[in-house]
Amino acid sequence: MTVDVLARRSTTPKPTLVELQGVHKTFANGTVALENLNLAVGEHEFVSLLGPSGCGKSTALRLISRLAGLSAGRLVWSGEVAVGDIGFVFQEPTLMPWASVFDNVYLPLRLQRMSRRAVGARVDEVLDLVGLREFSNAYPRELSGGMKMRASIARALVTEPKLLLMDEPFAALDEITRFRLNDDLLRLWAGRRFTVVFVTHSVFESVYLSERILVMAARPGRIVEEIRVDAPYPRDDAFRTSEPYNAWCREASAALKRAMGES
Repeated sequence: MTVDVLARRSTTPKPTLVELQGVHKTFANGTVALENLNLAVGEHEFVSLLGPSGCGKSTALRLISRLAGLSAGRLVWSGEVAVGDIGFVFQEPTLMPWASVFDNVYLPLRLQRMSRRAVGARVDEVLDLVGLREFSNAYPRELSGGMKMRASIARALVTEPKLLLMDEPFAALDEITRFRLNDDLLRLWAGRRFTVVFVTHSVFESVYLSERILVMAARPGRIVEEIRVDAPYPRDDAFRTSEPYNAWCREASAALKRAMGES
């Protein structure tokens, strides 16, 4: 990785980038996915949505990204949202199997009618950032699971988004790869200064990555607790084994247990 990281600590509230106000989401079959969801995310903030399966975490991301519509409530942005301002990383890499790594990452720019020649350097740069530059001509079948996810992250970052939405991107990976990608994500976040909303059901991952953890309960989905992880960045293996980290993990675990009891 080539991004320099500066130690940062959240000491003052950050200007709001996006907000869900009193949001409800009911699906066509009558399932109430979200009810009275209120969520504000600050500029350059790293926020995790933590909760059990079926609590509406992924639905909340889809509403923010406008991949789905609200049943009620408001989605409010601090300014105009241009094409490419939102990047989305799904749980599965969703790479095109017939296309090279380069072409998979180039896809969002191609859809914006940018020529390969004009943006080739940008694609190469983001591949370098995620450690895949030497695999630019490889195909997804030739990549490991972690490398596929790196390609997916590169594709989301190539548009230089203000907001990166991540829906349990590392859930299917082994622990060693997951830890490595957690570290790489924090380096990218610190260097590129985008905002992250990260969905996970892992207490340990949420504490390691986040400035704030929003704990959600299901049926209907809603935020029931907020935990601020007031630890400096960069974070590393020493933080993972520290007493403050363990204390936040215990706090998040207890909050998650209470949330599941409210479901």
